[in-house]
Amino acid sequence: MNLNILLVAALLSPNLISQGQGQKPVEQSAPAASTSVTTQTPPPAALAPPSNQAPSDPATALITPAPLAAGPLADSYVIGPGDQISVSVWKEGAVSGGFLVRPDGMITMPLLADIPAAGFTPVQLAAQITVRLRKFLQDPLVNVVVNAIHSKNIYLMGETNRKGPVEMTPGMTILQAIGLSGLTDNANIKKAYILRDENGKRLRIPIHYKEALKGNIQFDIPLKPGDTIVVP
Repeated sequence: MNLNILLVAALLSPNLISQGQGQKPVEQSAPAASTSVTTQTPPPAALAPPSNQAPSDPATALITPAPLAAGPLADSYVIGPGDQISVSVWKEGAVSGGFLVRPDGMITMPLLADIPAAGFTPVQLAAQITVRLRKFLQDPLVNVVVNAIHSKNIYLMGETNRKGPVEMTPGMTILQAIGLSGLTDNANIKKAYILRDENGKRLRIPIHYKEALKGNIQFDIPLKPGDTIVVP
């Protein structure tokens, strides 16, 4: 009886050993599978932004365009009666404000009473006000701006939709004036001209309207107060 048991055990033992050996590769394959999953995860460098993409810079993002300068008008335009100007004195709202240049060329400001404004550029007037305010304020900062021009006119005659005096805008040119007035269907723009009084003489300046429309700046003539545009 014991002999039969031993024989059965001897027959079964190779199968058990082979099954045990067959299970070992399965157990060893688990780490390999884990390694393959790890290699599929993108490295940190792959998650970085492309090299051609500029990184965001908080200082750059906060940059805003600087305010526009007053331009050459502040140095060249001469204030006249009827013009509306504003005078700003930094941190002095009681002195600042808008003023109309009277027919006598004066404006009236708090603390300073009457001040001559006509005949000065905005920069010159600001310097004059600064000097006077130093009697009352320490280091005043003054800025003068022309808000509306009523002292300078040009005149339109002939085949224009708008005739008579027209208030000039700063830097007005012939194209701007004709665009503002418009032309009638009978206008002969090729024969249009400007009458200008200069140094006691009356000049007749031809208008090359089509050339100015093409963008040729030299033909877009800047106008002067008192100019008369004639369109036959």
